[in-house]
Amino acid sequence: MTTRVLIVDDQAMVRAGFAALLAAQADIDVVGEAPDGAQGVELSRRTRPDVVLMDVRMPEMDGLEAARRLLSPPPGVTHRPRVLMLTTFDVDDYVYEALRAGASGFLLKDAPPADLIAAVRVVASGDALLAPSVTRRLIADFARQRPATRGKPALRLKALTERETEVLTLVARGRSNTEIAQTLVLAEQTVKTHVSRVLTKLDLRDRAQAVVFAYESGLVAPGE
Repeated sequence: MTTRVLIVDDQAMVRAGFAALLAAQADIDVVGEAPDGAQGVELSRRTRPDVVLMDVRMPEMDGLEAARRLLSPPPGVTHRPRVLMLTTFDVDDYVYEALRAGASGFLLKDAPPADLIAAVRVVASGDALLAPSVTRRLIADFARQRPATRGKPALRLKALTERETEVLTLVARGRSNTEIAQTLVLAEQTVKTHVSRVLTKLDLRDRAQAVVFAYESGLVAPGE
């Protein structure tokens, strides 16, 4: 199955480099490029990519606002691609807000080419949180500055079973399905089922949003 990718970045050389690298992969098809968020949103509506590589900082419309528009489309727009944020900084307020908006993860612009290719595949599959250790640190840093929300997020936790709560806790700590299965002595397929139920019950898009939710609800505290 081919993954359709749209690249949104204000630097032409970056777009060209990423496009050439990804297009060389047999399972990836680059369907377009855009120099800013506004054009990226418009092009995404037309080309319907599976994954959008979105630069965080751009003129006209930044990547955060563009990600919000793609992930929370207006009535009548059904397409919602997965969004992978591109950033120069490993801890960036914009990236945190993008994860809250539903972005599937982020990648440093100077990451090795192999990491970019792997990141697109991981995000397209929706099966795992991208770069758990770095993403957890970023979320933890900002969670320390924002006290846990004890209202609606905490109340939503009551919809989970005890086992589902355990699984969410381990997801928030950056554990893979295999590691969770080993910790809880479960089959990996059973863990996948629990993760799917957690996302459905909490109305979360993917594991990245689950990590954010776990911190903001107070289920997991920074530094644990």
